[in-house]
Amino acid sequence: MDVSRSRAHDCARVLRSAGSLVAWLCCAVLLFGCTGPAGPQRARSTEDVPGTGDAGRRAGTSPAADELQNDYLRVIRDVLPSVVQIRTGRELGSGVVYDDKGHIVTNAHVVGGASTFEVTTANSEAALTARLVSSYPEQDLALVKLDEVPPGLRPAAFGDSEKVEVGQIVLAMGSPLGLSSSVTQGIVSAIGRTVSEGRDGGGTGATIANMVQTSAAINPGNSGGALVNLDGEVIGIPTLAATDPQLGSAAPGIGFAIPASMVKTVADQIIRYGRVVDSGRAALDIVGRTVVDAAYRPAGVAVVEVQAGGAADKAGIRAGDTVVGLGGRAITTITSLSEALAAYKPGQRVKVTFTRDGARKTVEVTLGEQ
Repeated sequence: MDVSRSRAHDCARVLRSAGSLVAWLCCAVLLFGCTGPAGPQRARSTEDVPGTGDAGRRAGTSPAADELQNDYLRVIRDVLPSVVQIRTGRELGSGVVYDDKGHIVTNAHVVGGASTFEVTTANSEAALTARLVSSYPEQDLALVKLDEVPPGLRPAAFGDSEKVEVGQIVLAMGSPLGLSSSVTQGIVSAIGRTVSEGRDGGGTGATIANMVQTSAAINPGNSGGALVNLDGEVIGIPTLAATDPQLGSAAPGIGFAIPASMVKTVADQIIRYGRVVDSGRAALDIVGRTVVDAAYRPAGVAVVEVQAGGAADKAGIRAGDTVVGLGGRAITTITSLSEALAAYKPGQRVKVTFTRDGARKTVEVTLGEQ
C-alpha cells in the first residue's frame, strides 16, 4: 500500500506500521478536540438533548438505534466547541482546546515554522490571535496559546489510552478542506501501530509509536484535531491518512492518530517547563545515514557521528561503523532504526549489531533519551 501525507495541500510522506506494513502516508490536516486533565468530563444524560428520550423517538426506529443516535448527538454537542481551526498564512489546520487558560494542542506539522496564528472557534467566525508556546517535531505535536481567552472557551476531555479497544465507535471532528465543524464516524481499526513520517513537503520525519488506526475519514484540513469515543473523550489526535498508490487517491478507512496519553505527556511538560524535558523516547545517540549495497539496496545505517558519553559511545560504537541490527530486528534504513528504537524506553538494554572493516560485531547498549 502506498500512503501519502497532506497538509492543506498534498505532500508525500512515508509510513511503516508495526510488523511489515510499509506505505506512503498523506498527512491530513485534521481539526479535532483534545482536553487536558483540567477539562470537564462529559455528561451522558439525555435530558437537555433535543429529540432524545421517548418523546423524541422517531417512528419506525428501535430503542437501540435511537440510543446510538442520541450518543452521537451528545458527543458532537459536547466536544465540537473544543475544536478550533488554525491558520498560518495560507496554510490551514486544526487544534483542540487543552485547558481553560487558552492552550491549544495541535500537530507540529500544522504550525510548521510559524510563531503566530489565527484561531477560529466552533462558535465564532471572528479570528482570535495565538502564539506558539513550543513545538516538539519528534512526536509531531505542538502547543499554542491564545493571546486572549474568550468567554465560554471549553476544554475537551481526554480518555485513557489503555482502555482503547479495537472495534470501539469513534467520531473525528474537524475542518476537512476548510469545511469547519465537520464530523465523520468510524471505528478503532487497530492499536499499537508504529508510523514513520517523511520530511518532504513540511513533514517532521517523526517516528511515532502506539498510534491508533481508525476507519473514520481523515482529509486535508483535519490534522491536529480529535478522535473521540462515545463518552465524549479524546482518545487521539488524527495525524495521518492513507492513499492508494495505484489509484493515486485516498484509500478510505485507513487513518492514524497520536494516542491521548502521549498528547497529555507532551502538552503538560510544555505548559510546565516551556519544552519537553522527558520524552520517554529511546535513542542510540548517533547521527547516521542510510547506506546501500552493490545492488543499490538499503543495507544499514552508517554512523556519521557519535555523541560523546552517549549510549553508542559507551558501548564502543564509533563513527564509520554501520548498524545492521537492533534487538533482533534487521536495520536497513534510518527509518527502520527509528522504528526499532520506538519499541524501547530510555535506560533499557538492547543488543546492537554493526559492521566494522568488514567484520560483524554485536554489543549490548544501554539506550539514552532522544
